Amino acid sequence: MYRERPSRISGVVAWQRSTAPAAGTWRILPDGCLDLIWRDGELLVAGPDRTAHVMSPTPGAAYAALRFPPGVGPAVFGVPADVLRDLRVPLSDVWTPARARRAADAITGAADRITALEDLAIGRLVDSRPDPVAREVATRITAGAPVAVIASDLHLSARQLLRRSTAAFGYGPKVLARILRLQRAVALARTAPAADVAAAVGYADQAHLSREVRDLAGVSLSALLR
Repeated sequence: MYRERPSRISGVVAWQRSTAPAAGTWRILPDGCLDLIWRDGELLVAGPDRTAHVMSPTPGAAYAALRFPPGVGPAVFGVPADVLRDLRVPLSDVWTPARARRAADAITGAADRITALEDLAIGRLVDSRPDPVAREVATRITAGAPVAVIASDLHLSARQLLRRSTAAFGYGPKVLARILRLQRAVALARTAPAADVAAAVGYADQAHLSREVRDLAGVSLSALLR
């Protein structure tokens, strides 16, 4: 069973899966986020994806995790987001093996693994703050502001905005805008016709929506919603 809830860390989502199914796959849409995942005694890092990540779960495995919003993960893991782009790696590949092992043991032995993950992340965020410019960029992109306007308002050149965004999100602001628009579209499509969705979230037409879904999710919108 999969469950998620707001974390006590602002903007972070805590999620759990009690027992992974013995068969099947998960299609995880790109969202600009980085995840810290505990899986049966091991800590993993899920980097920001450019396209949907299709994974086969470990049969019987239990998961507890935190999903950091765009721009926050690099402060927790201590590396630029683009280093982890499209990757799922052990935390020991990012931190020293000894440090990662101590963290994994602490989570495994905790009465509440989500709380323990939060404590670990809070400790990291005290020592290393997320880039405030990146957070502002993500907020404005979510609100639909054009990239050129964002750069101008923040007094950044196009090259500076691209560099800061790549380090914070794993890709440039235009790619992040496409990914966040897809997220809004898929959420709305669960209750509204595709043509209405396309108009509501800023696609040129329904065909444009269909192309973007296939490009970023790898399947049609109808297949995605099944």
